[in-house]
Amino acid sequence: MKLTPPKAVTFWISVVIGLLGLLGGIGVIGALSAYAFWLAFAAFALLTLGLVVKGL
Repeated sequence: MKLTPPKAVTFWISVVIGLLGLLGGIGVIGALSAYAFWLAFAAFALLTLGLVVKGL
């Protein structure tokens, strides 16, 4: 398996989504508390896809 570094845009989008999940999980953003796990999962999945798929 050959991994490639993700583009900067993909990395920063995953960081922002992950931070939203974290803030929702600890209760800072109450509206996102129901979706905190899925936001963190989506951020990790996007970052993983950025590593596996070339040019993403």
